[in-house]
Amino acid sequence: MSGVRVRFAPSPTGYLHVGGARTALFNYLFARHEGGAFVLRIEDTDIERSSAELDAMMIEDMKWLGLDWDEGPGVGGPHGPYRQSERIGIYGEHTERLVSDGSAFPCFCSDEELARKREKAALAGRPPRYDGSCRDLGEEERDRFRKENRPESVRFRVKTDEGVSLDDLIRGEVAFPPDMAGDFVILRSNGLPTYNFAAVVDDALMEITHVIRGEEHLPNTFRQLLLYDALGFERPLFAHIPLILGPDRSKLSKRHGAPNIKDFREQGYPAEAVVNYLAFLGWSPKDEREIFSPEELISEFTLGNVASSPGIFDHVKLDWVSARHIRAGGSERYLDEALRCFPEEFTGSYGRPELARIFDVAAENLSCFSKLEESIAPFRKGTHDPGVEARPYLENAAALLDALAGELELLDEWSAGGIKSAIKRAGSQRGVKGKALFMPVRAALTGEVHGPDLATIIEIRGREDITSALRAVRRDGSA
Repeated sequence: MSGVRVRFAPSPTGYLHVGGARTALFNYLFARHEGGAFVLRIEDTDIERSSAELDAMMIEDMKWLGLDWDEGPGVGGPHGPYRQSERIGIYGEHTERLVSDGSAFPCFCSDEELARKREKAALAGRPPRYDGSCRDLGEEERDRFRKENRPESVRFRVKTDEGVSLDDLIRGEVAFPPDMAGDFVILRSNGLPTYNFAAVVDDALMEITHVIRGEEHLPNTFRQLLLYDALGFERPLFAHIPLILGPDRSKLSKRHGAPNIKDFREQGYPAEAVVNYLAFLGWSPKDEREIFSPEELISEFTLGNVASSPGIFDHVKLDWVSARHIRAGGSERYLDEALRCFPEEFTGSYGRPELARIFDVAAENLSCFSKLEESIAPFRKGTHDPGVEARPYLENAAALLDALAGELELLDEWSAGGIKSAIKRAGSQRGVKGKALFMPVRAALTGEVHGPDLATIIEIRGREDITSALRAVRRDGSA
């Protein structure tokens, strides 16, 4: 294993969404391509919004996507624990380090006071930045405030005369102005760390070499770089991947139908197809291929091929990618996943070999398993009510259908080839061929005028069901 170490650090405050999953995927692919380690860390210090249930669902979604981690919950590792709620003492120790060397200081301003100051600054046209009230308090004043039980947080002391820059692996040189932020909180009055502080401490102690995350985190980097330097930690390399936008090029949101990974699972998209699609939201291979297996993505993925421009989430393209995977995998790969979407009347009347054949027919034009019931309707046994287009073909078809039923009852070889021959013989008896022959038969058996290969439908449904359905069509053209 190489020295590369990356992490995905979700907060369990909601389901794993498209953006988070794409970030996890890019970290995973980079780690596997480089022969490094992929770490999963749960950032669950937002007590009010985090929950064990969402934590478990996020992990389940990660496993479904196939993004197995080398260190983290359920796996362990030498840098644990891997949930921030279990690392509170670690953050306290590093806070004390910063306070003792003057890089941080206790702050006794209440939330109400800070809100009033922000409002006052806004009215004066100034940025709502901390005004430094507690920056230079003496020990005597601090002791007095503590005796008064004032809330006590800890702020990092920002040196306003120093700018910070980094060489982002995707965006290139990024410079942050020295006045980008005032003294910021690193430890809240409830003893919990802020995101920026905890992330720096954890990434450093877990020896993360590359921080690959969404572009929306770029403003956080200013504070984090200051913390790395103050704590004496080596900075990791940063790579800020592009945003994912909706088709109208606005930020992806619920109004675009922005799905969570849970939605993909419930709709019956194959995990490999989702991974393939997500990879192309900001990354592209060296050639023109668009369909990749997870193994091929690992082989091809490099940060050098990640774009700085946004990716556009497109349901139509997702369906196209998914359909290609389903068609290629067929029943051999996907039948077990698809079985939950078969209606009970199918699983109750067909054996597994027949279900596999039905699925392979449907797989030619299927984008997700939740659409399976509609695709396999022609294979439903029994009579089918004819649609508007089908009814005219049944008006004078009774004699033809009876003739075909007779041919099929006498058929020695029940196969698609034998069935096609039987249909032609019935047509010869009635003096019809082509559309005048096949349309009435299809209309009688499926209620539609278009669909899968007719002989295949007849073969799979079986002799008894088919002959019964043909003889059930009345002379008025109804079933």
